[in-house]
Amino acid sequence: MKLDIYSLNGKKTGETVDLPADIFEAPVNVDLMHQAYVRQMANKRAGTHSTKGRSEVRGGGRKPWRQKGTGRARQGSTRAAQWVGGGKVHTPKPRDYSKAMPKKMRKAALRSALTVKAAEKEIIIIDGLKIKEAKTKIVAKALEKLVGQETALILLPEKGEAEEMFARSARNLVSAKTIMANYLNIRDLLGYDKVIVPLNAIEVISGYLGK
Repeated sequence: MKLDIYSLNGKKTGETVDLPADIFEAPVNVDLMHQAYVRQMANKRAGTHSTKGRSEVRGGGRKPWRQKGTGRARQGSTRAAQWVGGGKVHTPKPRDYSKAMPKKMRKAALRSALTVKAAEKEIIIIDGLKIKEAKTKIVAKALEKLVGQETALILLPEKGEAEEMFARSARNLVSAKTIMANYLNIRDLLGYDKVIVPLNAIEVISGYLGK
């Protein structure tokens, strides 16, 4: 697949780049992408929620009234579930929500997602991320020319000075997010309208997703 290369001012440079076919023209497996997404969201959960059962709630040791003769329903404790202030039934306890998924399957899911993005022309290749100074308005203007009003995921090929400056300038933009190219994940990939990929980030992606 051949894509045009753009500069940060939104104009074509006149050059093109061939995207690796094994990554950007891979078989699309929707079920696999969904499984990878569910796994990532589940692994993010802290699982620290907790509620008290009737054995953990303080009080309720004395029987509220005698068993017979009052005309009321029999009760053994004011901390039973039907009482205000009583213990809860079948409510959450701390647990581990994490899901396992083989690395090969996770990589295949990423290749599927990148293939979909490429097919729908949602991948924009740029020649670099160099800006004159660290200002949010500079990055905002560049993104407006590249993606308009759509959201954008920007891949950083390395932790260089130019990349750090760009990431710092884009930090306050609600519609954009910067991540390292080797930290590419299914949630961010599917959560943004466009993916902005600098030329040298393609090598990073090929390094761990290529076959």
